Parts: sequence; C-alpha cells; structure tokens
Amino acid sequence: MTMNEFLKLVFFLGPALVEGMLLGLFFFVGLWWTVRKLDSTKQVALLFLGSLLIRTSIVVLGFYFILGDDWQRLVAGLFGFVIARIIVTRLIPIAHPSNSLLQKTGHES
Repeated sequence: MTMNEFLKLVFFLGPALVEGMLLGLFFFVGLWWTVRKLDSTKQVALLFLGSLLIRTSIVVLGFYFILGDDWQRLVAGLFGFVIARIIVTRLIPIAHPSNSLLQKTGHES
C-alpha cells in the first residue's frame, strides 16, 4: 500500500464512515424513540409514517449531499450505517412480550 492509498483511506473514506455512522445513529435512535411513543399516542399510524418519512428523507439526503458521488465514499458510508445499527440494537433494551401495546391490540401470544 502506497502512502497515497493510505491517505485516501484515512482522509477520504474515514469521514464517510463516520458520517454514515451518524446517519445510522439518527435513523435507528429515531426509530427507537418512535416505537417508545406509539404506546402513548392515539394517532399511531400518523406518528409511525411521519417518523418513517422524516428519518428516511434525512438519511437519503445525507447520503446524497454529505457522501457525494464517489462510490467508495458511499460504500464506506453504508458500512458506517450498518455499524450504527449493530451498536444501537445492542445498546437498546429489548421490549418484553408483555408490552402494554400488545395487550391493547389483543396481539399478545
């Protein structure tokens, strides 16, 4: 590996990885927040769809504007997004099947 290749990895793809992780954290923490609020709202569909549209729009625009048009930056950003998903799913506690939302809808097993 030459010095130019190493510098490209560090200064070009490194920030793309971090930016993808930040977009992933925004998306998945926003999803977690939305699911937590579903129990306390009467407009479940509106909250869920609104949150989905906002989160998805911001992430897509983030990938488009922040990561640019270079496929290598895009791949690094997507890798960061997946890393963020793994981190968030490991840090957020799992809901128990006795969740009150399941009891309300009659879908508990």
